[in-house]
Amino acid sequence: MAQYQPLTEETAVQLVIKLQYFREDATLKVKEIGDGNLNLVFHIVDEENGKSIIVKQALPYAKVVGESWPLTLERARFESSFLQKAAEYVPDLVPKVFHFDETLAIIVMEDLSSHTILRKGTIEGIIYPKLAEHIGTFVAQVTFHTSDFYLHPFEKKQLVKEFINPELCKITEDLVFTDPFFDHETNDFPDGIRDTVEQLWQDQELKREAAKLKFQFLTQAEALLHGDLHTGSIFVTKESTKVIDSEFAYFGPAGFDLGQFFANLVLNYISQEAHIEELEKRKQYQAYLVDTIRETWSHFTKQFTELWHSKGNEVYTKVPGTLESFLNKVWTDAVGFAGCEAIRRTIGLAHVADLDSIQDLDKQYAAKKKALAIGAEFIKKRKQIQSVEQFIELFHVK
Repeated sequence: MAQYQPLTEETAVQLVIKLQYFREDATLKVKEIGDGNLNLVFHIVDEENGKSIIVKQALPYAKVVGESWPLTLERARFESSFLQKAAEYVPDLVPKVFHFDETLAIIVMEDLSSHTILRKGTIEGIIYPKLAEHIGTFVAQVTFHTSDFYLHPFEKKQLVKEFINPELCKITEDLVFTDPFFDHETNDFPDGIRDTVEQLWQDQELKREAAKLKFQFLTQAEALLHGDLHTGSIFVTKESTKVIDSEFAYFGPAGFDLGQFFANLVLNYISQEAHIEELEKRKQYQAYLVDTIRETWSHFTKQFTELWHSKGNEVYTKVPGTLESFLNKVWTDAVGFAGCEAIRRTIGLAHVADLDSIQDLDKQYAAKKKALAIGAEFIKKRKQIQSVEQFIELFHVK
């Protein structure tokens, strides 16, 4: 059995030829395209017929920090397993997985070069008409089919066991739910917003509510989560949506993925004050972002409700009011998790280009202060924010 070693462009080509994805005499062009913190990513294409694939390999450390931050290679298995599980229910919304090698921590998968990373597209103000429907569908289908409402208890618990992901969950527990709320060395923010950050650290109510959300993340194995569903983990075209980068997958509270997705749209909304100068054009795009949040929740609840009534196996799915109670919990949790994501993406270790790419520092600082204030509101008022319209009112300027 081959021992683990990081791929090079040359060895990546040798691998795919050995796996017979290309002819031995094919003229292959290879490029290392990874820009993330955790992986190597190679794009390989046959120049004669255009056939192409992606080879992704997990690194044993976080590139953003270096070898002083070791990481488990098992995360490649979590990513591959999640994509294959999701493909059982939403095959058009995830890339196809062709091969997985556990020893080398390698996934060979469908090439999505025809798509754009959603974060890049939203920063540029591009509208994706199918995005809300696709993400609402993705979350509803995966959530329901991996929940106790559908699965036999034995099958559910076996699946939970397969997705116990302590090392990457610890990253989320620290970087999303803990470090940003304290004066921790992993935090990263400009001095221009330090006063606002220090006020946040002194907000004891905020900390208490963030603690509750962290405890839910630690203890509530409601459904299989992507675990990192931000706009950098979604490839898009006008007609297609593909969810990628699922190495943080685990069983957790059903509102978590929605909360992360909503938060990143809100951050983009805030950033458009600097990205789109023309007022009417900016308002139109911000209205699109608001509609995307509204419609994502609508598609999620509609599909989850249909699945509940048509495929629910748990006896309590037949009791009136149980569905509504669960959906209310998902919504409340999503709002709170959105607040944690908004704060951590502003002052934590991993930022978003939506805010950091703002060149005018006064505008950048204003946007970051607004993001922190809105994030705190989401966390502290999540139980009072009982509808998507109330959620939108907290940040949308009509």
